[in-house]
Amino acid sequence: MTSKSEVGNARNVANLQKLTERVAVYALYNPPVESLTVESLQTLYTTASAKLTEVEDKRVANKNAIAARQATFENLKPTCTRIINFLQILGLEEGVLKQAKSINRRIQGGQKKSVTPPDPSGETVNTISTSRQSYTQICENFGILLQLLATIPTYTPNENDLKLTSLTTYHTSVMSSTQAVDQTEAELNAKLIERDNILYADGTGLYTIAQNVKKYVKSLYGATSPEYANVSGIEFTNRK
Repeated sequence: MTSKSEVGNARNVANLQKLTERVAVYALYNPPVESLTVESLQTLYTTASAKLTEVEDKRVANKNAIAARQATFENLKPTCTRIINFLQILGLEEGVLKQAKSINRRIQGGQKKSVTPPDPSGETVNTISTSRQSYTQICENFGILLQLLATIPTYTPNENDLKLTSLTTYHTSVMSSTQAVDQTEAELNAKLIERDNILYADGTGLYTIAQNVKKYVKSLYGATSPEYANVSGIEFTNRK
């Protein structure tokens, strides 16, 4: 579902085009400020539209990475349970088995029920979600468990997926899936910052420019003129 903030961003950009089209036909429209000229408004619209597209592309990439991570982690906890069950038949020293069970408890209890981090469309940037942290912790603890298994000479299961080589490959895949989420989230946050600068930067953003265009038209034609009425009703919202 598209957030209200995203709808507002898209509406601002679409309304800039509408505003530009209307002032472009006003014979007296000749602002002394470069950012208010029709050419500058057209360029701003093109730039803002492209940035909205970039944000959505990065959001899709992030959501895909989150889904891929979830799929990759799906069998991790059951696999660790099987590892512990196997260790219990090997006659290990109590200290070794106790250590393995302790690591497994951290793995089993380390992930929150919600597997989806806060939707980046909420515009919160440069934050690390608790969900992402838990995935990282699970991955780290899984690696610690594999390190312990490597010290147990009798850990020689016949099942291919429980063999240390297979588990090591699996560990690499869960690490990669977590890193992909981190990377795509960072890229998304960077694009959100760029978009917000274009749309809402104090004095230079789309919102401010649109308000100044209206003020200029008002100064040209007057507050009761049809020219001003045609632009004054075009809505722009300032998220900040």
